[in-house]
Amino acid sequence: MFRNYLYVSGTSETIPAHFAEYAKDVAERLVPKGGLVVEIGSNDGTLLRAFDRGAVRVLGVEPARNIAAMANAAGIPTLDEFFGEPIGAEIAAKHGRASAIIGNNVVAHIDDLQGLMNGVTALLEERGVFVAEFPYLVELLEKTAYDTIYHEHLSYFSVASVVDLASRHGLRLVDVRRVGVHGGSIRVFISRDGDASPEVKKLVDLEEQIGLRSGRPLGPFVQAVGHQREDLRRVLGEIRLSRHVAGYGAPAKGNTLLNYCGIDQSILDFIVDRSPLKHGLLTPGTHIPVEPLDRLLASDIRDTLLLAWNFEDEILRQQEAYRSRGGRFIIPIPSPRVV
Repeated sequence: MFRNYLYVSGTSETIPAHFAEYAKDVAERLVPKGGLVVEIGSNDGTLLRAFDRGAVRVLGVEPARNIAAMANAAGIPTLDEFFGEPIGAEIAAKHGRASAIIGNNVVAHIDDLQGLMNGVTALLEERGVFVAEFPYLVELLEKTAYDTIYHEHLSYFSVASVVDLASRHGLRLVDVRRVGVHGGSIRVFISRDGDASPEVKKLVDLEEQIGLRSGRPLGPFVQAVGHQREDLRRVLGEIRLSRHVAGYGAPAKGNTLLNYCGIDQSILDFIVDRSPLKHGLLTPGTHIPVEPLDRLLASDIRDTLLLAWNFEDEILRQQEAYRSRGGRFIIPIPSPRVV
């Protein structure tokens, strides 16, 4: 699945801006001059490009051959490999151990988490830090963000589960931050030693209070998901009685929503997306064509379902011309609303 990939980090404006802050934080806090930064699942190198390569060394590890080629062509040294203990040891032998290892929206995709952590311990220097960012399970449940659940995501992390995973490998979760990207994520900092920050205890306590480990929030979540489906189908059905509707964004998460809600080409005429890699394809299961952005403005469609709802602010700003002529967006999560 990951040897030929269609998601490119640099497609949006939000992610590169987020990565610029991310790289600055990691470089200033964790990486000495000349230190090595390794990113697991580095995609097209957008995050690594944000580092000052006059001050630190960078290396990407990206299994998607087509995307790794883009990164190398852009001057970001990238290994076309899946990360694990053998690759971690190989990098350490060739380049030295890493001051920082970054896993950004990739840890949840990895089947062999023990192999991942073995690779981290093989590569990380004694005072180094593994920094990972992924959607936060508490946010997923609170925001009814069920579309985050799809075939690539094999894990949905709480802070307590990260504490458990790290401890199995002699590592410690020393800090955590909540960040707004992708509808609500956490950035975790894992090292060989050190005391946990107050924020770690705060979030572990929060998870205990809501009964996350026992699964108590799951019943209300299931009910909320069902209500969201009914409400979205009603909103789209009422619009479709008199007007055509399009979709905006073809992220993987959108296909969970489309298939669960039974939204196909009888409801959406087409979907537009910024990534040329997706143009000319069909959405899995629902077979809606994916087309370039200019298709939306060239059409007479006034109502568009925003499947990439986690980039709402950016997309509404970019589509001011569409909105100024009366175009509206239907935001599906956590419950449908029209803007």
